[in-house]
Parts: sequence; structure tokens; C-alpha cells
Amino acid sequence: MDLDALILSRLQFAFVVAFHILFPAFTIGLAAFLAVCEGLWLKTGREVFLRLYLHWVKIFALAFAMGVVSGVVMSYQFGTNWSVFSDRTGPVIGPLMAYEVLTAFFLEASFLGVMLFGWKKVGPGLHFTATVLVAIGTLMSAFWIISANSWMQYPTGFARTADGGLIATDWWQVVFSPSFPERFMHMTLAAYLTTALVVGAASAWRLLRRSDEPESQMSLRMAIGMLAIVAPLQLVAGDLSGKDVLQLQPAKLAAIEAFWDTKSQQAFHIAAWPDRAIEGNRWEISVPKLGSLITAGSVDAEVKGLKDFAPEDRPPVALVFWSFRVMVGLGLAMIALGVWGAWLCVRGDPARSRLFLSAILAMGPAGFVAVIAGWIVAEVGRQPYVIYGVLRTSDAVSPVSAGQVSVSLLGFLIVYGIIFSVGVLYILRLIAEGPPSGSDEPAPEHPRAPGSALAAAPTDPGPEGRP
Repeated sequence: MDLDALILSRLQFAFVVAFHILFPAFTIGLAAFLAVCEGLWLKTGREVFLRLYLHWVKIFALAFAMGVVSGVVMSYQFGTNWSVFSDRTGPVIGPLMAYEVLTAFFLEASFLGVMLFGWKKVGPGLHFTATVLVAIGTLMSAFWIISANSWMQYPTGFARTADGGLIATDWWQVVFSPSFPERFMHMTLAAYLTTALVVGAASAWRLLRRSDEPESQMSLRMAIGMLAIVAPLQLVAGDLSGKDVLQLQPAKLAAIEAFWDTKSQQAFHIAAWPDRAIEGNRWEISVPKLGSLITAGSVDAEVKGLKDFAPEDRPPVALVFWSFRVMVGLGLAMIALGVWGAWLCVRGDPARSRLFLSAILAMGPAGFVAVIAGWIVAEVGRQPYVIYGVLRTSDAVSPVSAGQVSVSLLGFLIVYGIIFSVGVLYILRLIAEGPPSGSDEPAPEHPRAPGSALAAAPTDPGPEGRP
């Protein structure tokens, strides 16, 4: 494989996106978790929820900041490495990105300050409102990003200009392209699962060392509840999204399932070695007829194979095929973990099962891996198009040399490897430390009294150093 400017630009963008998406996938769910913790504290008065909030809000702030920085870097690449894409699609993609900044980022950034530094300056009700608005802002951010990406996956509501550019003719169709609802639901649930697994793993880490810690016991149960409810819903959302792919991107569906020939009663390949050179699978472990049933809802349904598409229009099969199976396999493991944890909760205390705690600790990174695998399926499966059926990736790259791109790629690898690794390690250190322990009883005094956990809340110095 020749490392020309196109390949290097794709590798650089893939690296930056894969790194960036880790943080939104975590903060979307963590913002909701913080809102639930603060709401439960206000409703019940139990300081265990406040201590959880004060612990995880520090981690949220760091992850949010790292997500912003890596996102800015990603945006710059549209101009440096993908200037043709920016020029042709700017009238459509540009406003969607602007809406994300205006309606989501400003909301998050504004009320994040109240979350972090407003404990002793605003009342509990207003502070809780700020937390909820930050959680809503993270969802709005995901809304616009998934909207833009869904339009790239299946563009609607646009027209071509005389010079080859694209303009919007129906913004409703642009924002709500046919695959958008299922993809937005799928990504949101993935973010909630990612956070649940991190919170569950952090709780398990603490409980394996001290099984009577009330904060970790509570957060473990909350994580189990999220897994038990959301993981099965994610399976349904993924199936609905897959049905969209069958109708809107049949080549991607064929690559996902390694279908080469068009026929009914397609087999489901549990594992296979797809080979584009021979236009087939060198070996496969399959279940007869199940492929048509899963993808199209009937064993007699005819499903297109990759041979129905010109070789230059086929996505890379092996990477898409195996990424999809990593994502689905981890999803099934999450369902099993949620059912196991719910069963332990019904029977007593899940914190007493060291085997379960070890399992949920091992699954801590699974959400991030599944998210990256899912985005590989979505983005690599769309190839060779950057705008499906409209603009090829090879026609969207900037007129730059391979040497120029290789220098920037090497710079990103070094900078990210040093700076962001330190940030991630610091976040992991904070997670491992856990929240400060205390009584699980309601606070006997006003929430702002010195004896309350709120006394340890972040604050900034006022006049003459007074808080």
C-alpha cells in the first residue's frame, strides 16, 4: 500500500477522531449521571449522592476539556487536509457545525462554570438546573454531530451548483436524514453504556479493596441498573439501524456480513476471512439462512452481495466485518453483565460477589472499544465515498503532498502521546481514588453547613479571599 497524501490524510483523521470520540462518549453519559446524583441528593437528602457528585464532577470537567481541545484539532483538518470537501459541502455541513456550537457548546461551557464554582454562590435548585442544562447540552451536541454525519451517510434535501458544490434545498431533510433517528438513539445509548461501565468498574475497584464503602456500593447499583435497562435497548436500536443500512447502504451491509453473492437464505457468518482478491471468504463459520433473517427479517429475503457492486465501489470488507463483530460481541457481553448484576441485586448485595466485581472491572474499557468499533463500521463501511454516492473520498482531499501530511501526522502522534496520555492517566488516578467516604444518612443540618459534604465543594475565592 502506497502511503500517498490520501491514505495519510485518512489515517490522520481516523487517529484524531478515534481519540476525540472517547471523551464525548464518556461525558454525555457522565453528565446525565451527575444530574441524577444531584437530583437524588436534593430529593432524599442522602449525602452519599452528593459525595458521588463531587467526585465525578471533577472527572467530567477534565474529560470535557480534553474533548474540546481534541475536537478543535479535528475541525482544523477540514481546512488543511480536506479543503475540497469543505469547499463543496460547506453550505450544508457548515451551518450544522455552527448550530452545534451555538446551541450546545455555549450552553455546556456557560453552565459548567456554575456546576464547578457555583456551589456557594447559587442555591441548590439553580445549581441542579445548571447540571441538567449541561446534560442537555451534551445531548444537543451529539444531535448536531450525528445529524451532519447521517447526512454524509445518506444525503437528502440538497442540490448541486454549476461549479460542483452542494447547497441545501430542504433543511428539514438535511437535519433529519432517513438514518438519523436510529443512529442518534444508537450513539446516545452507547454513551450511557460507556459511562455505566466506567462507573461500575471504578466502584468494583474500590469494593474489591473495601466492600463496605457506601459510595461505591451505591454507584455500583446505579451502574448495574443502567446496564440492565440500556444494554437490551441498544440491541434493538442497533437492529433498527442495521435495517436502515440494508435499505440505504446495501454495499456497507454486504461488507458487514461478508456477503459476496446476491441470494436469498443468506448464511450468517459468525467468523470469516473475507478476501477481496478472490471475491469470497477463504473460510467461514456460518449458520445457514440466519443472515437473511437477521438483516432482512425473513429467511427467504434476497440480500445483495458485494459482487453486485463494481470493485471500486466496495468498502474494505475485512475491517468492517470484524469491527462489527467486536461491537456486537461486546454489546452481548454488556447485556449478560447487566442481567447478572440485576440478579445479584435481587438476591442481595452484588458487592459481595468478587467474581462479578472482577468481571465488571474487566469490562470497564468495553464501552470505548465498542464505540470506536462502531464508528469504524460506519465510516469505513461508507467508503469509497465521503458523501455517500455523491463525493468520493479521493476527490475530497486537499492538494497537499504526502510529505506534508506525514509531518503533521507524526506531530499529532507525539503531542497526543505526551499531553493527552498525561491527562488520561490523571483522570484514571482520580477515578481510582474514589469519593470520600462518610455516612449514608441524610444531613442533619442545612446542606451548606460545615458538617455537610458540600463544605468540600469546589469554590473560587471572593473579595479578600473569602469564599
